[in-house]
Amino acid sequence: MHRAIAALLLVLAPVGAGAQGIVRGTVRDKDGSPIASASVAVRGTTLAARTDPTGRFRITLVPAGRVHLYAAAIGHASADTIVSLTGGDSTLVDFVLAAEPLALPPVDVISSRVPHFGERPSTSVADVTSQDLDRRALNTVDEALEHVSSVQMINGQTNIRGSTGYVQGLNSRVLMTVDGIPMNQGDRGGINWDLLGVDEIESAQVLKGAGSSLYGSAAFGGVINVTTRDVPNGLHTRLRLSGGGYGDPPHSIWRFRDEQGLLGSGDLAASYGDDVIGGRISGGYRHSDGYREQDQEDHLHFAARGRWNTANTRVDVSGAWADDRYDVPLAWCNRGECADSGQEYQPFRVDTGQLGARTDSKKSYVAVQSRTTLSPRFAWSARGSWFRTDFTDVRPDMNEYGIGNRFGLAGQIEARPDSTRTVVVGLEGTFSDVTSDIFGKHSQSEFAAYGQSEQRAGAVRVSGGARVDFLAVDGGSLTAVVSPRIGLTIPTDARARDGGMLRASVGRGFRAPTMAERFVHTFALGFEVVPNPTLRPETAWSFEIGHTSAPMFHTLRLDAALFWTEARDLIEPQIIQVLDSSGTPHINIQLQNVVRARIAGIDANVIAAPISGHLTTTLGYTYLSTRRQLSGDTTSGPLAFRPPHQITLSADYTFGVAGVGADYRFASRPETIELEGFVDSRRVAVNVLDLRASWTRGPVELRLLATNVLNYIYNLVPETLAPVRTVTVTAVWSH
Repeated sequence: MHRAIAALLLVLAPVGAGAQGIVRGTVRDKDGSPIASASVAVRGTTLAARTDPTGRFRITLVPAGRVHLYAAAIGHASADTIVSLTGGDSTLVDFVLAAEPLALPPVDVISSRVPHFGERPSTSVADVTSQDLDRRALNTVDEALEHVSSVQMINGQTNIRGSTGYVQGLNSRVLMTVDGIPMNQGDRGGINWDLLGVDEIESAQVLKGAGSSLYGSAAFGGVINVTTRDVPNGLHTRLRLSGGGYGDPPHSIWRFRDEQGLLGSGDLAASYGDDVIGGRISGGYRHSDGYREQDQEDHLHFAARGRWNTANTRVDVSGAWADDRYDVPLAWCNRGECADSGQEYQPFRVDTGQLGARTDSKKSYVAVQSRTTLSPRFAWSARGSWFRTDFTDVRPDMNEYGIGNRFGLAGQIEARPDSTRTVVVGLEGTFSDVTSDIFGKHSQSEFAAYGQSEQRAGAVRVSGGARVDFLAVDGGSLTAVVSPRIGLTIPTDARARDGGMLRASVGRGFRAPTMAERFVHTFALGFEVVPNPTLRPETAWSFEIGHTSAPMFHTLRLDAALFWTEARDLIEPQIIQVLDSSGTPHINIQLQNVVRARIAGIDANVIAAPISGHLTTTLGYTYLSTRRQLSGDTTSGPLAFRPPHQITLSADYTFGVAGVGADYRFASRPETIELEGFVDSRRVAVNVLDLRASWTRGPVELRLLATNVLNYIYNLVPETLAPVRTVTVTAVWSH
């Protein structure tokens, strides 16, 4: 015991000031251009930094002596070097990174909540880089996630490997975090993808599979962490203007207006910082006429961020506010419900009885984070956050509203006793409340403790940990859920750091019912939706085994994974029959724990660079096999809204200051949908082709984006038309 205590004290003890120094320098490419957002780390420690737009970095508290430094950036080969540092002094290190389109992502944070530099996680992780966001000229980050293999967006709800399906506005089996802070709605559990302007976002990481061992509830099917832009040194400004139009319906009999629908947006950001403090403010406005009848939208957003640095502590304060007013085309028009021109249905029109439906939505958050590095082997962090949503649904027959709050506090300790081991422990608490005419007035509390350890034995890396969550609704009795996880990575090619790697993991995921699911009382499809406060948490065991190949023929890299999820107590809407006081039967809808489910499949990806420095292509394929079984019933069938086959294909070609690209998405026709027989079941496969082009010269960028260029008509959910052809031009000026 005394040896363990002594070892812990050794980890906690700060290194003497005389034995510390500063490492500073730059990261550039072979042409001498600075590389922004490159990662520079001291191997085997908690010390790391990211480069600013000029390629500069600065790391403090570096122990004197021989220092092993690592530098890497997206699309570049990593580099290592060893320098000598004298205590109380500083040294200058300049890295030059060669372009390498097949290089693996340089940093993994999402799989273990601490950064791992140049190491591959034991669970599949996908990256959406700043280059991905810029070249696609998008308005919200979820539009970029649609191009990630095995990820499908269904009317704003996120499916990772078929985890979620679709239930309008009530839940998400995927957790979204912003800079590591959970941002799912406190009342409905959904995700507001438009909370932040796309220019505020640096990148995103997608963890595929159960992440509850570190992240708790809602990480049932995966985690998406959005990283916002840091505040660099110096004065920086950025202006982004965009405008475009929607294509007409492919058949004249479907036309619903005489003029073309337009859309446009404008965003402006400014920042200033030095080595101690920095701040950034931004704002933007977006308007869309929509591509359907009653589809107009107005969106206004503001965001701010500040940072403060000392020798060993960094404090970040951030916040955002967004206001939306958008018309709601509840469902397309069937014969007799509008000016149908003799058609069985009019996908671009709405029922005349739904005219005037809209939603007014406001959302905002404030967050404070602090990280203190006590020594090169020990750091602690803390955060507090408040996320608020406020919506009003205006309908011809009724109005509904809801105000939800989510308050969060957390603390985490990161220790690296030696260069081969990392230990993370943390505490987290969340309090959510809702006031609504359809959800009532309720609260939900969650308290959790988690821990994870990673050990490297030679080239093999083993990780294991668990989290216990305690849940209480309206101050009632506690429900405990334990979520363990273990993982393993084994290199299959030790010739290089970017060689092949075999990975395997097994973990438990869970999702607590949201207050909206427990207490919702409204009307849908002409039926009364009744509450069910006895809902239990959804649980699942998730398994994965995968392999990332070494570069093949210097032009190709493969990644493939087999995954398997066994789920229990999934929450789905059910048609039930109840008797009123007079004995008359009525048909109602109620959310119930009714499903045992199995989700299995293959997630395969290929990245190729056949023309080095010019052409890069990616191909992703996902096969899903799903089965559901109702409680107490021996019959089974596929899960709703899960297409068995998905394909994503992208290609980018650059020549000098210009570039062109294309994206293709395919999803086969879902075998079944929720409440089939009570809604219009018409549905087809997804076949969407996007084309884009860009031109960059100095501080000016021009981008052309044409989505769904073939004007393919399809729907992802019943009686709701997906976007038609849209062409936009975006201009960006940066200083």
